[in-house]
Amino acid sequence: MKKDDNLIAENRRARHDYEISDTIECGIVLCGSEVKSLRQHMVNFRDSYALVKSNEIFIIGLRIDTFKQATHVQPNPEQTRKLLLNRKEITKIQKLMHNKSISLIPLKLYFKGHLVKILLGLAKGKNKADKRQSLKEETVKKELARVLKRG
Repeated sequence: MKKDDNLIAENRRARHDYEISDTIECGIVLCGSEVKSLRQHMVNFRDSYALVKSNEIFIIGLRIDTFKQATHVQPNPEQTRKLLLNRKEITKIQKLMHNKSISLIPLKLYFKGHLVKILLGLAKGKNKADKRQSLKEETVKKELARVLKRG
């Protein structure tokens, strides 16, 4: 498996807890010391989600730890941050969230060139039976891959 050097963090728990139907790449508004913290992978996705407020999308619960060597601006690590999307994309997301009880969950945080991007997933929560079923399917796939590898 190839290691992605641009990847900052991945929310692996999201794929277990939610059924991801679609993904959206968007930018995030940060200050300079937060970008430096992200370069050191000082970020936590636990219990984070995105929300639409007054035709803008914000991410709540994303923790970016403070950069130790920052001198001037040291923002709150758990502040609400604005996400950067087109007006068309925001209205599309609003309609989907309103009609189908879908949540916006951050899946990945990565660098694209010099910009920080976040991959959001349109997700619907799984119940315990669905989680068990997906674990069974995953183990069957692993077993099959193991058998095919041996020959």
